[in-house]
Amino acid sequence: MTEAMFILYVEDQNRSRDFYSAVLRMKPVLDVPGMTEFSLFEHGSLGLMTETGIKRLLGDALPDPAQAQGVPRVELYLRISDIAAAHTRALAHGGKEIKPPQAMPWGDNVAYSLDPDGHVLALAEPQAGE
Repeated sequence: MTEAMFILYVEDQNRSRDFYSAVLRMKPVLDVPGMTEFSLFEHGSLGLMTETGIKRLLGDALPDPAQAQGVPRVELYLRISDIAAAHTRALAHGGKEIKPPQAMPWGDNVAYSLDPDGHVLALAEPQAGE
């Protein structure tokens, strides 16, 4: 594998771009009609593609992603620093809280929310001493 891109299908590209820009405190490396991309690490990125765009691209063989609007179908688990501040930004920009930051049995502190399209956003950092 040389690169990984995780693409979320979104209803409103601008709304999702603004949400992830605020939460991640970064600007997209690509922002054109139909696709926004954030560089998360050297060979990995997060893409935002409109539901109508992917449907137009792949056609009738693809079930319509708009029919699953608001139903969690993916968890984006991001290890970052200062999850409390990032979680607060997520809630301030249209996210809905599932769980505030808390210690998890696998050794991370994690805050869970839903993004504006209903995707699960898990913001994680190692517990102190890990």
